[in-house]
Amino acid sequence: MAGERILIVEDERAVARGLEYRLNSEGFTTLWADTGQRGLELARRQSPDLILLDIRLPDISGLDVCRELRAEGQRLPILMLTARDEEVDKVLGLELGADDYVVKPYSLRELISRIRALLRRAYGELAAASERERLAFGDVEMDLERMQVQRQGKQVYLTPTEFRLLRFLVDHPSRPFSRGDLIEEIWGYDSSIGNERTVDVHIRHLRQKLEDDPAQPRWLQTVRGIGYKFAR
Repeated sequence: MAGERILIVEDERAVARGLEYRLNSEGFTTLWADTGQRGLELARRQSPDLILLDIRLPDISGLDVCRELRAEGQRLPILMLTARDEEVDKVLGLELGADDYVVKPYSLRELISRIRALLRRAYGELAAASERERLAFGDVEMDLERMQVQRQGKQVYLTPTEFRLLRFLVDHPSRPFSRGDLIEEIWGYDSSIGNERTVDVHIRHLRQKLEDDPAQPRWLQTVRGIGYKFAR
């Protein structure tokens, strides 16, 4: 891809200008919103490829923006910006469907690396041609070309990260993976969210969306002392 559209939701104009300048110099097209409501409007109307979303905004929070977009079925990658001492916000952002976060103060080089990795994995690797167009288990069907999931014939909205995690596990049935293995395979770089809680959150989301009984999962099983596996 080239010229991907990045929506920056950041209320500090100086910070936003710096981000715009660097992103534009890297070949991206940028949009800017200084409030959460404006960010929602642009996300709906302009269809960006990725959102760079500050948590602290003057009207509604970035967490509210993330929650509303995911509730609407928006699947684009969301990279949240958070202060170093906002651990609760980091976890809540993941709960609401954020794909990753970067802690302030951050280097622009690191930020660009994160953006490229999310775009590559959301649109490049997953969209690449595959010998198989579909995967299926139980009442769940995965369309690998469109990156869509259906359960009992009805669409299930997964974030790009959730889709990657599910596909990876389904592609390796019965093989247990540690949380560290999954961080490396799914995020593909040294993510700030590289901890056990991150993987647990995403597995819980998938179970809630795809399992008959999330408390007693049939497909996405916990392997005690190791991590998780997909059970055929």
